[in-house]
Amino acid sequence: MTQYMISVSHNAAEGPTMENMDLAVIQPIIDAVDAFNDKLREAGAWVFAGGLQPIQATTTVDNTGDTPVVTDGPHAQFAEYLGGFWVIEASDFDAALGWAKAASQACAGRVEVRAFQEDPA
Repeated sequence: MTQYMISVSHNAAEGPTMENMDLAVIQPIIDAVDAFNDKLREAGAWVFAGGLQPIQATTTVDNTGDTPVVTDGPHAQFAEYLGGFWVIEASDFDAALGWAKAASQACAGRVEVRAFQEDPA
């Protein structure tokens, strides 16, 4: 089976983000995501998932020069950022797309679905 990443993006310019939402607003989303996670596990599609700390908690590391440069904050300043993700296994892209549709509904936002690269060996 192929592994796919379903990524959840947040856009700070579009309104409140999870870190500043009222618990009464966010709790139904948390419950829906928990139920979605249970469905992934029951179907044998679950590999791994996780939510990320807010974008402000990012540290950027650039070790491409003579010395590493470690900077607080994201590499680039964009309104949109990765908020979390699932890694799933699916028989094909259509199956992964079905899971992505359910993920989008559960987390009440846009998601992207993308296959992992095949091992060249």
